[in-house]
Amino acid sequence: MNWTALWVFIGVWVLTGLATGLWMARKGHDPRWTIIAVILGPLFVPIAFERIERSPRSVASEPVAMWDTDSEESGGLRVMVGFDGSKHAEQALRTARKLFAPGGGVLELVAVVSYDDGADVDSEVLARAKQRLEAAAAGTDDVPVGYAVIAGPAGQSLRWFATEQHADVLVIGKRGRGLSKQMMGSVAAYLTEHCPVPVLVVDPTQTASAGQNPSAPVALRVPAEEVEESTQ
Repeated sequence: MNWTALWVFIGVWVLTGLATGLWMARKGHDPRWTIIAVILGPLFVPIAFERIERSPRSVASEPVAMWDTDSEESGGLRVMVGFDGSKHAEQALRTARKLFAPGGGVLELVAVVSYDDGADVDSEVLARAKQRLEAAAAGTDDVPVGYAVIAGPAGQSLRWFATEQHADVLVIGKRGRGLSKQMMGSVAAYLTEHCPVPVLVVDPTQTASAGQNPSAPVALRVPAEEVEESTQ
């Protein structure tokens, strides 16, 4: 028996499955598909192409009536907040309330789940996402708050929903440290580069200097076309 050829075959089999499973997870599917993909190897490739979904979709929502009105009519901005229950998301929500609630803003909390969890009404992941959103919305009485659950890749889904719902600004928490895309966090980096809606990134890992307001620092990215319009 040629052991070298056998090990090469096993390596190619496992790596093909692993790459396919990770590709599916990157496209918004449950990462647990990777386990099945590693077992099936190349046999999983056509299965992945058949199951993969191409576009984000809404799963559940509890909208705010004021969201459908124009910013001028409601008296404030329509603010969308990416919320997954993490400390980054909680700080993003606190910052959004502090910045926009006094001006009569309307908040929409948005959680993202995988396509697979979004399609399963009995999914524990989906149930927990709804519970977190309901709890966060219930604890916010200084501003009208609604929430939504969407399925798909996190960055692309938030971009799609913010654009679809005509949000005035999208607030997200920053993950990681540093200036590179990898250290900033893939979702934050994707949105600051591709989202047509202004993106406010909140960094809970940094603290203000002595004598300053103890809020987390923020960074705002506004699409170039909006800057051009405002200067004309």
